[in-house]
Order: sequence, then structure tokens, then C-alpha cells
Amino acid sequence: MSPTALATAVPTGTWQLDPTHSSAGFAIKHAVVNTFRSEFKDIDATLLADEDGTTTLTGTVQVASIDIDDPQFKGHLMADDFFAAEQFPTITFTSGSFTRTDGDVVVTGDLSIKGSTQRVEGRGQLADGAEDLYGNTRLGISVETRIDRTAFGLNWNAPLPKGGFALANEVKLTLDLAFVKA
Repeated sequence: MSPTALATAVPTGTWQLDPTHSSAGFAIKHAVVNTFRSEFKDIDATLLADEDGTTTLTGTVQVASIDIDDPQFKGHLMADDFFAAEQFPTITFTSGSFTRTDGDVVVTGDLSIKGSTQRVEGRGQLADGAEDLYGNTRLGISVETRIDRTAFGLNWNAPLPKGGFALANEVKLTLDLAFVKA
């Protein structure tokens, strides 16, 4: 590996998620006029950085942990029209490549939702080298990507009376992950 690559690699080791300081969210255009946002409260992830510079990010989201206070709305999202949460209780991601150039990262991998797996690419930033109040070494990753929800079988929609649809197909996914070196 070149000296430049070593200088920009993720620090070697196993990094465990700090779920209290992490989030996995999404945003989707609703009724043509506004953006609906929410997040999943139960997430887990691991970042593994080998000495050769190979970095792997894996993560799991519990579908039922979606932050929706309305029981009827949440029930609709858990049903077959959307996540089919009883049959597919998790959303998973496994990176195929993880590239860092200074503070910028590009993470490409397989995202699985509702039994469908698609290749996605997330772009964002990585900050490392911080020591917390308890002497733990930390790093943070913030990435986002956009997916077509229908590619994952999330097909429900309804036409609006004056044109357009209740939901856009494009969904913005955002991850803000805090890691502590294991």
C-alpha cells in the first residue's frame, strides 16, 4: 500500500457502534408538497479495518423500530404494502468497498430490504482520532444515498385527486454513525 493510502486509511481495528449517538434515517417526498422524515431507533453496525487497508462496514436495522407515533400509520408500514416486517424484520447492509480520501468516504455495498438486495453507493465524511471523556478512541461516519424504493418491493402508492402520487419513489437514506474502538 502506498504511503498516501496509509495516511488516509481508516485506523486499524474493530469499531463497534455507539447506538446512543448514532442514527439511521430516511426522507421521502409526500403528497408532492412536503418531505416526510423518520428514523429507525434499533440499529447495529461494525466497522472492521484491516492492516492492509481493507475496510468493511456492516449494519442491521430492526424494521419495527421505525420512529412513528401513530399506531395505524406504523401498522401500515409494517404490513405487506411496505416492509412486510413479520417476514422481513431487518434491513441489512454489507459493504463491498470502502474508500477514504482525506475526510471524504465512498461506501459501496449490498442493501437488503424486504427480501430484495440492491447495490448502493453512499457518500459522506469520516472523522477519526477523537478521544472521549472516558479515554475511548472514536470515529464517526456520516453518509447518504438515494434509492428507488420500488426496487426493493416497497410499491404502495395512491394517486392524488389533482395529479401526482402520495409518495415519491426516490428515498434519501442517511446514516450518522458513531464508533468506539473495540
